[in-house]
Amino acid sequence: MDTATESVRADGAEKLAQQMLTVLQERIGPQKFKAWFQHGTRVEIEDGHVRVSVPNPFVANWIETHYQSEIADVAQGQTGQARPVVVTIDPTLTGELRKRQLDSQAQIVDKATHGRGRSRVAPRPTQLRHDLAEFVVGDSNRLAYSTAMATAEAKTPPFNPLFIHGPCGVGKTHLLQGLCNAASRLRHQGGAATWRYVTAEQFTNEFISSMRARKLDEFRARYRKLSLLAIDDVHFLAAKKATQEEFLHTFNSIAGSGHQIVLASDAHPRMVGELTEQLISRFVAGMVVKVEPPDLTTRLEILRRHARGMKLNVPVEVLEFVAMHVRVSVRELEGSLIKLAALSALENGQVTLQMASDALSDHLARTDSAITLGDIEAVTAAYFGITPADLHSTRRTKTVSAARMVAMFLARRHTRMSYPEIGRFMGKNHSSVVLAVQRMEALLANGGEVIWSTPAGRKSMPANKLIDLLKENFG
Repeated sequence: MDTATESVRADGAEKLAQQMLTVLQERIGPQKFKAWFQHGTRVEIEDGHVRVSVPNPFVANWIETHYQSEIADVAQGQTGQARPVVVTIDPTLTGELRKRQLDSQAQIVDKATHGRGRSRVAPRPTQLRHDLAEFVVGDSNRLAYSTAMATAEAKTPPFNPLFIHGPCGVGKTHLLQGLCNAASRLRHQGGAATWRYVTAEQFTNEFISSMRARKLDEFRARYRKLSLLAIDDVHFLAAKKATQEEFLHTFNSIAGSGHQIVLASDAHPRMVGELTEQLISRFVAGMVVKVEPPDLTTRLEILRRHARGMKLNVPVEVLEFVAMHVRVSVRELEGSLIKLAALSALENGQVTLQMASDALSDHLARTDSAITLGDIEAVTAAYFGITPADLHSTRRTKTVSAARMVAMFLARRHTRMSYPEIGRFMGKNHSSVVLAVQRMEALLANGGEVIWSTPAGRKSMPANKLIDLLKENFG
């Protein structure tokens, strides 16, 4: 099939998916459609089936339970044939959801409850979303918070770099953005502050674009004269040799001028696969601090503050129930509360303990272990030099396939998730998970090695040693 034909078919499938969504909205109503389909959910017509991609298990479970048959009916009406509906979790949608869900879904709930939207003052263009004053401090994050505050208040860098690491959703981005906002306010008192917050992916894309446009001098001038550079998701630099070399020079220039660098990653610097030794040595020479998942007291305070911000009246026993059972991350705590708020508004009822128990039952089963699938995918992806999204993709490179096999094995061994649940989370069927686990068990039993590829060539490690190494970084 030539490129032109593929393009036409893709355009046709996209238009058909949009028509389906329009019909679905008419059938279920605009309010429910906004709550569950408009923010971070993608519907695609693929060969013989309909794929609904969602950002997290909450939405997946709700759509499967309440709307799967509706989607199938709409698909049959639009395409003229019965098509099974497959709901998968795609972490790449989480980025869009992070930006809009907490505000937009809270507005939907508030409007449904009170009949009006909340007015918001738009932030200054130079102001990031998060502030350190809003960060809930507990035993799990106190050191990271203290070092961020000390960095923001200091005239000269107290630690350079400050490297914050921990699993997804525990507040690393909040600390980085809050530090930038705090540093901006404090440093403006003594003169102009030049700071920049970017993700490692943004840094990489800007670098590549500047090379193609032959504007490297502009790129370097933009970064190397900063008084504060904060880079999130540093593990994205893994295996990108040219970008790492450019960042090394940027690092040396900023630090050499006595200015501050702050970094965040899902894993410790030494656990980020395919980082150069020069970068690792610079990262560990500063302050490396880990943010742990919040403890019970911190989780409860996060829920209280978030409910107050949403102007949502939630009984204390409901907050305590959610705080007791949702232990993975701040983001999942907030997502749980948003789900309860949306359900309450849509059903014109109060938030009750029974509602919380029923609505979150699927999620509670997933998080009822010390090690979560979020921990597993973050550590595994960082070690193999890929992103968590790669684990859920259709890519079949040797590196991605090896990492996916290891992640599936660890998920089966260290969580209570079933084969189908792991498969749905990874965007695969349950038989793929079974085969992956069996292959890994055979390697362990026979003293085999896990083999993958890197830009520097083939790499391997005994399976038992690799599993032990990854497990050390879950806690």
